[in-house]
Amino acid sequence: MCSSDLAQSLDALWEKVRAQKTRIPSLYGDIDFDVTPERFTDDLNTRSSLPGHFARKYRADILADKEKVERARAYTLLGDTVSDAYAALMPEYGFRNLISMLKKACDEGLGAVDNAPQELVDFITAMETTPDWVDMELVREGARLSRNQMANLAPYVIRGAFVATFMNKYSGLPMAITGTLANDSVNQRINETASFFTTATLPGALERFGPGFKAAAMVRLMHSMVRFNIIKRATTDKGGPWDPAVYGIPIPQVDQMPAGTMPAYLAAFKALRKGRKHFTANERAIVELSRYQCFLLGLPEELLPAEAPDIINTMLTYSGTLREGYDDETCGELTRATMSVYRAKNKKLLSQAHNLVERSFSKVFFTQAFLGSKDKSKAQEMGVEPHLIDYALFTVGNLFVLPRLIAYRTLQDIPVANKIADKILVKRIKELLVDYGHAEYTTDANQYAPTTQESKQENAA
Repeated sequence: MCSSDLAQSLDALWEKVRAQKTRIPSLYGDIDFDVTPERFTDDLNTRSSLPGHFARKYRADILADKEKVERARAYTLLGDTVSDAYAALMPEYGFRNLISMLKKACDEGLGAVDNAPQELVDFITAMETTPDWVDMELVREGARLSRNQMANLAPYVIRGAFVATFMNKYSGLPMAITGTLANDSVNQRINETASFFTTATLPGALERFGPGFKAAAMVRLMHSMVRFNIIKRATTDKGGPWDPAVYGIPIPQVDQMPAGTMPAYLAAFKALRKGRKHFTANERAIVELSRYQCFLLGLPEELLPAEAPDIINTMLTYSGTLREGYDDETCGELTRATMSVYRAKNKKLLSQAHNLVERSFSKVFFTQAFLGSKDKSKAQEMGVEPHLIDYALFTVGNLFVLPRLIAYRTLQDIPVANKIADKILVKRIKELLVDYGHAEYTTDANQYAPTTQESKQENAA
């Protein structure tokens, strides 16, 4: 691609960003998209969210690529245009009606929704229009292969993966505002996250009328409702916690990339660590599943590269331009709430033991996968630094997890045996989904943390 094509593409991206203001004025009318929010930094002397050893090794090269940095700046200000337009109908329809119409459109098709607003039609049509760069056969194979991890590993690491979203106040503040600090709410959000990614691995789940497709639509609407509620509160209450000049827009597309592409990132990291720039056939399938899931969640192709070096580079660029911003009031509270919550369904001795092992397993997984062994200071700051007992319980957990992972991974490549193993994994995944509970994927502005002005009014009363 020549430089003129890149320039046109960048111009088109900025045009899409600025068009949010006129396309959805009720939501973005008061946002100045020409102002770079404080959260974004392209200054080498300003600390970014990249862990120290990664920053020293890669950040200068990242910031030297002005084209990629400018695109990162634009994506910092880009929401989900089709879902946001639908969520902006809340004052007219109410959030429960919007949810009801979306569920019906997912379950029965757009034709089943009486007088469906054009915004709903655009939303569902965008999800139905699978792009040429997605290989659905690979997606299905990726789902088959991923069932092993979802059944045998994910239950032990989901808490750690959730903590990874709280490493930065600029990207983590929406979680605090929406009332996720309460233990019940934390557990619900963890379960909803686990439920979405677990459901997606079931046979046919991501097809048009599958439960994964519907879950993706619900997640998108939830994020858009969060954007709507937070931005409207910010513009009507200047003393509120959200300042667009500091934080930009809530949950921009680029903030969803790390969680959505985690399987692809881990596969890319593994490949590069082994000296490979290309994926194996199995890794490619898992990456393709991740890319398609993210497409359903509204992420653009540019944030979903297919090759290992590009995946790593995209993630480094995101982290290298997100300003370091850890504060105990936001990040610390979210982390402590997540790590302390009791995840098991009952208080039986076996359940308590599982919760203890799972918590330590998540700690070790989080530090190894997201911080690296060289960056202990960040783990200490967040209060998740593993201690000897955590490593001991991690080892105990691995005595149970690793043999199962290896056994099923071996069986997945053996004819006939793979079908039997797959049936067992599907059954286990369905049991896990029951444990996770029914995912609502909703957000109620009445449950949000009070703004500064509201707090003053409550204190005065």
